Amino acid sequence: MPLASTYSIVARDPDTGYMGVAVQSHWFSVGSLVPWAEAGVGVVATQCFVEQSYGPLGLNLLKVGKTAEEALEALIKEDPKSAHRQVAILDSKGRVAAHTGRLCIPEAGHIIGDGYSVQANLMSSADVWPAMADAFESSEGDLAYRLLAALEAGEAAGGDIRGMQSAAILVVSRKLSSRPWAEVIVDLRVEDSPHPLEEMRRLLRLHDAYSHSNRGDEYMASGKVEEALKEYEIASKLAPEVLELSFWQAIALLNSNRMEEAINILKRVFRSESRWIEILRRLPKAGMVRSDLVEEVMTEVGVT
Repeated sequence: MPLASTYSIVARDPDTGYMGVAVQSHWFSVGSLVPWAEAGVGVVATQCFVEQSYGPLGLNLLKVGKTAEEALEALIKEDPKSAHRQVAILDSKGRVAAHTGRLCIPEAGHIIGDGYSVQANLMSSADVWPAMADAFESSEGDLAYRLLAALEAGEAAGGDIRGMQSAAILVVSRKLSSRPWAEVIVDLRVEDSPHPLEEMRRLLRLHDAYSHSNRGDEYMASGKVEEALKEYEIASKLAPEVLELSFWQAIALLNSNRMEEAINILKRVFRSESRWIEILRRLPKAGMVRSDLVEEVMTEVGVT
């Protein structure tokens, strides 16, 4: 029974139907304990003296038609240590239920809002979860960033009295699918860091960059070259420090007969890390770019 005293948020985006849960704690790998989610079903945050079974059991109850409140009531009723638990459940229709046991370590409490709940225990003050609620309600944009804004507001209000260590964000789609893994929108963890929320914001930026790059690959595979190039460009701008994203952008440009643009990018990549020269040489064997184009690049960049 890990003492993952922490603060978290569960929420649903009414426009997309995406559902998410985010958490930060002074506990190692809080993402392996607190957040649970399944596309088209709902999300659960189970914390304080964590009963991990609340996660899968809660989702199973939602799956068979229970509301968030009914699922929570069923879990608490069967738990002799419910007074030590803190848990929040959100279902696919945006209904929310939360419980803060009377023996949770102060400061502890929760707020249920329209399509969300914030909950916290062992906080430095009782200002933490109201600050989280205010931040979520006033924020805009993608659900993952709104969840992160709530966590950042909780930290700014004092956060966990013990400090910071780990964080996690998990977002799933509204689609009930036979391939639930394909409906995971965001699944990021910071296992151990003195600044987990700063690291989480960096990871979200990288997640967005790679998502654009992946969409670029999908467009290329379907012959939509211009759409693909736009996605690759966005990816490179979001994460200019990731040379691989720029490299594959250049390969797409090569294959689109936009040699000058490709070479300008490849020169920068090669100056930073020469290993990409050898990688380029290997691509013709995989049928990913014509060998004559590679030879032309090597001549232009002065590599023999």
